[in-house]
Parts: sequence; C-alpha cells; structure tokens
Amino acid sequence: MFEKTGVATREMVMTKFPPIERINNGPVAVVECYQKIPCNPCSTACPFGAITVGEDINNIPCRDENLCTGCGQCVAKCPGLAIMIVDGSKSDETVQFRIPYEFLPLPEAGETVVGLDRAGQPICKAKVLRVMNPPAFDRTPVVTLEVERKYLYDFRNFRREAEANG
Repeated sequence: MFEKTGVATREMVMTKFPPIERINNGPVAVVECYQKIPCNPCSTACPFGAITVGEDINNIPCRDENLCTGCGQCVAKCPGLAIMIVDGSKSDETVQFRIPYEFLPLPEAGETVVGLDRAGQPICKAKVLRVMNPPAFDRTPVVTLEVERKYLYDFRNFRREAEANG
C-alpha cells in the first residue's frame, strides 16, 4: 500500500516511534524515513550523534533515543520533512509536537489549527505554542503544537482554519 499511496501504515509508523516511556520522559526525535534514498543531513545536523546513517548515505537513518535530547536540530535540516520531535512529558492529556512547516502564512502562537493525519485528513484540533524561523533553519520554519494524547501516533501535520474554510 505504501508504494502506491506514499502513506505509511500504522505498523510502519510504530517502528519509528520510541517507547511511550521515552516519549513521556522528554522530547525525542521521530525519524519517519521508510525508503533508502541518498540523504544524510539529519545525521550531520545532530550534535549528539543520536541519528546515524552510516557510510552509505542511502541507508535509512537510525535514531538512538538514549542519545537524543530532542534539541530539534535535525527537524529543519531534513529535506524530506520526515522528522518531528515529540514530547509527552508536559501533560497526561496532551503531547507536544515540533514539526517542519513550509507553507505561508505561518500560524501564530495561540492559534488553533486543524490537525491532520499522514494522509492529510483532519483528525483533531491542535494549539500552536511556538513558531521558530531563524536563518539557521534555511527557510524551514518549525512549529510547536499541542495535541490530545490520543492522536500521538496519528498526528503528522496541520492546516490553518482559514485554509480549512477557504
């Protein structure tokens, strides 16, 4: 199915997430690369060596959740927008996501947006907590959102309410 739609199955997604105990312990990267392609910016961006590709840049990146601090340096550097940071340590009801977002206009902190699954379907409301867009991110803003915990493995992106209604 993935080869036809480009949408990862639940089983595929679950192989990329660290254990819930690690998610609840603080921010950690989720690297959703499913195919071998020549790419390694995530591994070179990680200051802690938590993401490795190996000598062959066609390898699928591996993340060591014990080395990952969730700093997010890899998020804006991934040209495939395949990396996000998840943090379940802030609340028992919600999870925070830091995701790359390359659409304009950018949302603003405090804004409520429509949470989307990997197929682009609306699944929830999400609250924008922060928008970061420093020059070091090379024009890839990173948006921090708060999402109900039950959408931890389903949430992947968002659209602004104006886009949903327009």
